[in-house]
Amino acid sequence: MSDDLADVADRLSAISESLADLAIDRLRQASDSVRAGGEPDPVLVAEEKRITRARRAVDKAATLLSGTGGAGGSASGFAFEDGP
Repeated sequence: MSDDLADVADRLSAISESLADLAIDRLRQASDSVRAGGEPDPVLVAEEKRITRARRAVDKAATLLSGTGGAGGSASGFAFEDGP
């Protein structure tokens, strides 16, 4: 693999980690409202789902560029799921 592609794959992996952190933050916010006796904010739940889908797409791109794309493998260690 060329150094250019490896560099892009590494940057995509870092972006994936940032997206995962954002998704976890949204889940924490939604769960905080449930613990307080309320309902989860549907906007937060929808945002978490959108962020997670974006993270999966970035993971797939990083895997393709790194040349390590095997059956169900990923650059970040997460299995790929094609979801909504």
